[in-house]
Amino acid sequence: MNLPNRITLARICLIPFLMVFLLVDFPFYPEPLQLGSFSLPYNQLIAAVIFIIAASTDGIDGYLARKNNMVTNLGKLLDPLADKLLVTAVLISLVEMGKLDSWIAVVIISREFAVTGLRQIALLDGSVVAASAWGKLKTVVQIVAIVLLLLNNFPFSYTGIHVDIIAVWAAALITIWSGVDYFIKNKNLLHLTKA
Repeated sequence: MNLPNRITLARICLIPFLMVFLLVDFPFYPEPLQLGSFSLPYNQLIAAVIFIIAASTDGIDGYLARKNNMVTNLGKLLDPLADKLLVTAVLISLVEMGKLDSWIAVVIISREFAVTGLRQIALLDGSVVAASAWGKLKTVVQIVAIVLLLLNNFPFSYTGIHVDIIAVWAAALITIWSGVDYFIKNKNLLHLTKA
């Protein structure tokens, strides 16, 4: 178990803590953080910090694995799995909290399943579906949207501009397009063969 894989496992281990802070209503929470007209429950603030830490480990483990020639089959399995578990857990929690429409969560999660399926087909065919620029942009925009939702649109709440909603729509559209892009670029993997 090398360092990049341990970092990936740590990302997975942070998910239950994240969900506890989002979904469990502890009676000992202090009053929400107040900054003028802005209000943020402390559990959401803690969850946002945990999410940012977990999301940031995604780039770190991949960088270390490539730089130090520590890419392993376990890492290839765990890294995308950790990403999908993290995003899926937060999206479902945000739906439960009433901060995200369920159809947007379904669209994003469905795309992840579809691209994972495509990657499995590629592995069976002896090829690899490399991460695309759209896929990387999708990840960044999803993280930004989730953080803004967790922070109740801070600091943009002072401007009256709902950047969190804009980011959610951008994440949904880029997620859909990046999924379509993967299938267009790898349509040769979907050829039909006679049994």
